[in-house]
Amino acid sequence: MPAPVLSGPQYLREGLKLVLSPGLRLFVLLPLAINLVLFGGLIYLAMHQFGMWVDTFMPTLPVWLSFLNYILWPLFVVLVLLMVFFTFTMIANIIAAPFNGFLAEKVEVVLRGTDDFPTFSWGELVAMVPRTFSREMRKLGYFLPRAIGLLILSFIPVVNLVAAPLWLLFGVWMMAIQYIDYPADNHKMGWNEMLAWLRAKRWQSLSFGGIVYLALLIPVVNILMMPAAVAGATLFWVRERGAEATPGNTL
Repeated sequence: MPAPVLSGPQYLREGLKLVLSPGLRLFVLLPLAINLVLFGGLIYLAMHQFGMWVDTFMPTLPVWLSFLNYILWPLFVVLVLLMVFFTFTMIANIIAAPFNGFLAEKVEVVLRGTDDFPTFSWGELVAMVPRTFSREMRKLGYFLPRAIGLLILSFIPVVNLVAAPLWLLFGVWMMAIQYIDYPADNHKMGWNEMLAWLRAKRWQSLSFGGIVYLALLIPVVNILMMPAAVAGATLFWVRERGAEATPGNTL
């Protein structure tokens, strides 16, 4: 049946249960290892550069307005956190894309009870790399011009006060795109068609993207949340597409 508007937490919770099941653990281990290394690198880099990044984005105020620094500083700390975290998440997903694509396939097999996908093999995994890499580059092409626009906005005094909430909203939307694209790509749904499908389910998509974004912000927990997000997005896909299908249609 169609997902309720605020179905994101439910799908992520069910996705976490799925990836912890014995039949799917093999397809989770490699993405987990990649996430562990990359998020470890993120924490190390943030510890050494975070203060400098915040100072770069903070506007220079005249002395008589210096009291506003106490108000603005937390806002720009949040801005830098969102920018850095989201950039590293995108990099992690590009590297893990073939494994996430395979995980989405196997989750769908468990959900449907039928296997219409190629049998797992390392050769099949390698064969997926060009396709998944191309799709990730398409996501990057969607992300970069919008991120650059937000980055420019972040340097404009006064106007940059809205940069943090805009980054948050954009990040939530990109999380929905990032993860729901895996099952969509497995079914050869075109990029523009996939975006149109998500826009038609905007609030459900934002609900899912929002809870994924929030979960990925939690240290340690975020390492397991990425494969859980893949599984949750596949649940979203199967149930929503199943509700749309009519007799005689194929997914």
